[in-house]
Amino acid sequence: MPTPKANPDGDSARRILAAAERAFAEQGLAGARTDRIASAAGVNKALLYYYFGSKERLYTAVLQSHFNPLMEVVRKSLDGKARPRAKLLRYVESYFEFLHQRRHYPRLLQREMVSGGRELGDMVQRYFRPAYRRLVRVVEEGIQRREFRKVDVRNAVLTLIAVTVFYFGAAPLLRRVLGRDAYTPKSVARRKAAVFDFIEHGLFRRA
Repeated sequence: MPTPKANPDGDSARRILAAAERAFAEQGLAGARTDRIASAAGVNKALLYYYFGSKERLYTAVLQSHFNPLMEVVRKSLDGKARPRAKLLRYVESYFEFLHQRRHYPRLLQREMVSGGRELGDMVQRYFRPAYRRLVRVVEEGIQRREFRKVDVRNAVLTLIAVTVFYFGAAPLLRRVLGRDAYTPKSVARRKAAVFDFIEHGLFRRA
């Protein structure tokens, strides 16, 4: 990903990023308009270009504002000397918290994946592949230490990702299906408990 031209510090830059995040999640890179983003942020369009240089660099900055903290979550959860079971539970707990706080992240990611957008290759290289490899290592270690059942490691990791991410990515649909907001603290807590239960019985060995 190219680095935005200016360092996006200050209240105005943060408001621009927040407005751009909503616009890109709802309309995509092609559909979002910088004049509307600037208006929603309460700034003039010239200031948007001063901070970010172009709509494309603003889009990059929005994605980085999610993926950089996400990788920090992954590193803190899965690296270190804790036992594999503790690492995995910490990863799910932290990932749930990350997704719960960032409603626009799933739609931004979905749009980029479906469109095969300009940032996708870099996202895979810098974020998704390292996260995937860390999860594979933790599951392999868990099997070796007899904390986890013997499973198809790579498919188990894909399942772990799916059961965590799908709920938030499908939140607009789930609201219609379930008749409630999937993002309420109570709904998220119930979903997290269900995922922990699934992992407990599907992956962990009984003591």
